Amino acid sequence: MTADAATREPGFVLHVLGIVESIPPGRVMTYGDVAAVLGSRGARLVGQILAHHGADLPWWRVIRAGGHPPIGHEERALPHYNAEGTPLQAAPDGYRIDYPAARWTPA
Repeated sequence: MTADAATREPGFVLHVLGIVESIPPGRVMTYGDVAAVLGSRGARLVGQILAHHGADLPWWRVIRAGGHPPIGHEERALPHYNAEGTPLQAAPDGYRIDYPAARWTPA
């Protein structure tokens, strides 16, 4: 499904946004995790949906594979991680989320 198709499929968009909204403080999912919950392999599509519709959601709780915060939002996300007690690790390029410790899966 392309980004254009997703915007024509409001149910898919709403499901993505609902999953992101349900991620508890201090926990994270990858873009691929969110897509997999919906039976999709569209990790990039999840990112596009968040870019267009996720400003009022806890977008920092959806991370890249490998534990990296969203591209271009590393500095903006860090205060959220610190306030929520999200487990972090030092990395050569700054920091990353301790994904095994912070990973969340909806029930």
